[in-house]
Amino acid sequence: MNVEITRTEPSASARQYTVHLSPTRRGARLARLLTTAQLACWGIPSEAAARVVAELAVNAALHGRVAGRDFQLRIAVEDAGRRLRIEVTDTRGDRLPPAPGTLSPPPDDAESGRGLLIVEALAARWGVTQGPVPRKTVWAELDLDLGLVP
Repeated sequence: MNVEITRTEPSASARQYTVHLSPTRRGARLARLLTTAQLACWGIPSEAAARVVAELAVNAALHGRVAGRDFQLRIAVEDAGRRLRIEVTDTRGDRLPPAPGTLSPPPDDAESGRGLLIVEALAARWGVTQGPVPRKTVWAELDLDLGLVP
């Protein structure tokens, strides 16, 4: 019996990566590093995505932390390679960030409070999806022009 093995590149819609990480500074740093590595494997520019992941993961570690529960990072290429979706899910659905478009800059001398402003500046869209209880997902979408799928 003859078997033909054909190597094909995965379609853009099949490009997704999910990992669970501890809600700590180390987990947030690892989220950024893993994102950079995965996007490099896919041949996708990673600078803006790494910054968005860093901000969302730090927020999950600081504001979404529940002892003994990880946060989840998911990145996916969608819309035939035209969009990168980043999702960070934590288990503090009762603590929601301000809605997109309602953010205001912190005082000049503040040491924090700029993370979602960075996300808003880099992402084409971002928002929050609640549930299932007790979770929430903060997501951001970056527009890409990769032409991955004809």
